[in-house]
Amino acid sequence: MSKALGFIGLGVMGFPMAGHLANQNNNISVFNRTSEKSKIWNTKYKGVICNSPAEIAKLSDVIMICIGNDSDVRDVIAGKDGMINYLKQGSIIVDHTTTSSDLSMEMNELLNPNDIFYIDAPVSGGEAGAQSGQLSIMAGGDKEAFNLVENILEPYTKFIKYMGPSGSGQLTKMVNQICIAGLIQALAEGINFSKKVGLNTQDVLEVVSKGAAQSWQMDNRWKTMTQNKYDYGFAVDLMRKDLDIVLKEADKSNISLDVTKIINEFYKDIQDAEGGRWDTSSLLKRIEELT
Repeated sequence: MSKALGFIGLGVMGFPMAGHLANQNNNISVFNRTSEKSKIWNTKYKGVICNSPAEIAKLSDVIMICIGNDSDVRDVIAGKDGMINYLKQGSIIVDHTTTSSDLSMEMNELLNPNDIFYIDAPVSGGEAGAQSGQLSIMAGGDKEAFNLVENILEPYTKFIKYMGPSGSGQLTKMVNQICIAGLIQALAEGINFSKKVGLNTQDVLEVVSKGAAQSWQMDNRWKTMTQNKYDYGFAVDLMRKDLDIVLKEADKSNISLDVTKIINEFYKDIQDAEGGRWDTSSLLKRIEELT
């Protein structure tokens, strides 16, 4: 018997992710804080539209969350109209929100006494990965609970790996964001250097992308960056939220993240220039226009 699924959060990522689940499972309920998005989603996919997280909890065995931050997750689980008092015994929450690792442990401590499991399962792949069903998922939490939901997540996943106990998924996502920030800044500086010394930047990127400098960011962002187009991916506001989480975690353990700290300030420059909704590759725009 298939599990009854719930999905909370129909934003840029959650909308297509819930859609992939709906295409594979006719028993799905969805909730979004802005009800209009739920109505739009329901014109494309079949599912039950719920009016609160509590209603989702009553209907579902496995509930996916993809929302904003730590406080949002606390609210849908334990806030007014939250799920906590209505979750079925043995139900599993899979949280795709990028949050602190502390939140994961906090939610597990809250839910486990009621035989409810919480998997921290942040994703990588961006809007394009969500739409194509090609996200990578890094998961932490109870291993047996993870095994029960791994196949459920396949409709929007190209790779999924269990990383360890509660919080391990979020810590892995922090590594992901550290690496991405450094790669984009290096790419921005390389493109700017190419232009300044008079090279044909398109020729340069075509050459170096075939060698050791190749990366996903280079393959997917250099063309839009050189065209001064910055509405093709993960927003600066979200990256700053993630890097703030990373740096707070690093401070707790006295870990040096010198480059990440600098790039986080660069993203703040972009926010100050009202570019918070530009995608993260706008680090080039900062170099060319804001400095």
